[in-house]
Amino acid sequence: MADGHLFNSISLGGRGGTNPGQLKVHSGGVIWKKQGGGKAVEVDKSDLLGLTWMKVPRSNQLGVRTKDGLHYKFTGFRDQDVASLTAFFQSNFGTTPEEKQLSVSGKNWGEVDLNGNTLTFLVGSKQAFEISLADVAQTQLQGKNDVMLEFHVDDTTGANEKDSLMEISFHIPNSNTQFVGDESRPSAQVVRDKIVSMADVGAGGEEAVVTFDGIAILTPRGRYNVELHLSFLRLQGQANDFKIQYSSVVRVFWLPKYNQPHTFVVVTLDPPIRKGQTLYPHIVMQFETDAVIDTTLSMSEELYNTKYKDRLEPEHKGLIHEIFVTILRGLSGAKVTKPGKFRSSQDGYAVKSSLKAEDGVLYPLEKSFFFLPKPPTLILHEEIDYVEFERHTAGGSNMHYFDLLIRLKTEQEHLFRNIQRNEYHNLFSFVNDKGLKIMNLGTDQTTEGVASVINDIDDAVDPHLERIKE
Repeated sequence: MADGHLFNSISLGGRGGTNPGQLKVHSGGVIWKKQGGGKAVEVDKSDLLGLTWMKVPRSNQLGVRTKDGLHYKFTGFRDQDVASLTAFFQSNFGTTPEEKQLSVSGKNWGEVDLNGNTLTFLVGSKQAFEISLADVAQTQLQGKNDVMLEFHVDDTTGANEKDSLMEISFHIPNSNTQFVGDESRPSAQVVRDKIVSMADVGAGGEEAVVTFDGIAILTPRGRYNVELHLSFLRLQGQANDFKIQYSSVVRVFWLPKYNQPHTFVVVTLDPPIRKGQTLYPHIVMQFETDAVIDTTLSMSEELYNTKYKDRLEPEHKGLIHEIFVTILRGLSGAKVTKPGKFRSSQDGYAVKSSLKAEDGVLYPLEKSFFFLPKPPTLILHEEIDYVEFERHTAGGSNMHYFDLLIRLKTEQEHLFRNIQRNEYHNLFSFVNDKGLKIMNLGTDQTTEGVASVINDIDDAVDPHLERIKE
């Protein structure tokens, strides 16, 4: 690549294991996408704090640290990749990656380095292991000299299906010179207090920052109290209780329903949560559009001033769906997608359609299509091979509708049926403007433009043709 480097077999490390994917390093930053879709990591060059190289078994690992305290670890680089990427970082980012060494001595005593959102255990000057403090649920002082860290356990499939670190203990003697204590506050207490201040954790169960009571959730169906905590969200229903780490939140979609008193808020997960044998990659919430609430965040003044002052207000008053999205984004750091330029014939953000046996609405968004509410189906533009508009030739009311077929590069197809004919022009123009490949009706040739498809419709059976042509 002239503008950077592309690697197809790079794994992103985490507490639940590694995820294979594709890594692109370009002049503007770093982008990693999970194989098969789902989770993605984007780091702009302006957000980079530091880069590191480490030799690991059978490959090399690139560490990317951000100004927000996050630390990503990408594994799978060859020795020759290290040299070429180092030169690229020097010329485009103005930084030289630091070289780190992995400790393989087997010793379990050393020093603890607390930096940003990461705890690093060092044996000599070499790294034995690292822990992301975002994964720490709580910390306890055991006796006078031991600090135990307990890690989050949530209800996503990734946490259930792989071995995962549950707890770890550190012994800190009073003779420690790195974390100096006294008779009333031993060194272990100093370490614990430092971790608590950096990890947004407590000595016991974490209290919710804010709770939204009785929220209607369409998938998984039910009414839930939605608790937003510092590092996870919890759905508490009469029959089910789900705990979801913010690290599993890929994106939040904020989608109003036209001419209806409800607004969709969709939390997209990777990995998804499981209920019985069913996986739920999207939590579809439905808020009353005009409902107003007044809420105050439950967190210490010190924590708010040091970590959340630039993200959230201490008190929020306004529409419930707006406040929910604002607080969730502030706590989780998740990106929010809203409707883009598309407008329906009624000036709405979506068109009515059916998927399989379910009626719903299809949102044409700037980078995707999203069908809601059931089954929630997200289709990224980059995953699409082509789209095809299919007319209804039968008589009666059917001639007032058309279907939209979306075929993916994986050869999977989604057929959105019974879209009103007066939505044809706006939807076709949107698809055409996005540069998506459009197959002609009944042929394998792409259209030359909107007019060729419109003119292909039978004038005799299309009462809307003249209006569409205008």
